[in-house]
Amino acid sequence: MRVQRTHVLAGGVAAVAAAVVAVGTGLGFADTTSPRPSVCQGSVTFSAEGGAPAATSDRFPVGTRLRVTNLDNGKAVTVVVTGPSGSCVLLNAAAMDLVREPGRNVIRRNVVEPLDAGSPGRPGAGAPAGGDTRPGDARPGAGAPAGGSACTGAITFSAEGGAPAAASGRFPVGARLRVTNLDNGRAVTVTVTGPSGSCVLLNAAAMDAIREPGKNLVRRNTVELLR
Repeated sequence: MRVQRTHVLAGGVAAVAAAVVAVGTGLGFADTTSPRPSVCQGSVTFSAEGGAPAATSDRFPVGTRLRVTNLDNGKAVTVVVTGPSGSCVLLNAAAMDLVREPGRNVIRRNVVEPLDAGSPGRPGAGAPAGGDTRPGDARPGAGAPAGGSACTGAITFSAEGGAPAAASGRFPVGARLRVTNLDNGRAVTVTVTGPSGSCVLLNAAAMDAIREPGKNLVRRNTVELLR
């Protein structure tokens, strides 16, 4: 009888444990499901553009609707692409305010999803498998085209400190780039220190070296890969 009682007790404990796991999973405590894939790689940042929440992009055409989710706080915003930029997605100020964490100008852990069927980059609808290739991408090592720039669109910056540097979704870590602001002739040479969702994303010191007062974007620019 003692053995039988032990078996009954063990069975009861197992049943309770299974119920706890089931409840925990239902509430999200034990959920180990991987985050859904994003059509953009690297950090998401923003411009100083005003107006209603919107975005610019070097991948999606004007009018495309995108949902951008900050995985660190669960906040999401739906934006419409209003023009080109040098990033897969570059939020404007209002959109960034809806998803950012206080004091942060970069969303490192994010998911970008196109909401329109057949949009470029939608998984299974034109996104290159295993890559982050964008229309017009310059290949690392190819340098800037004659008389042109290795990147297209406006250049913005993150709040990263330190000596002038940049992150890039196109050039490898260690690459040296010269970025010139064509509106004032100022140039800065930076080393790529990590990935981003932009062709080139300057840190604060690099941006300060070339920006015009009060501007967070360098619209007219050239980016050169230094050999």
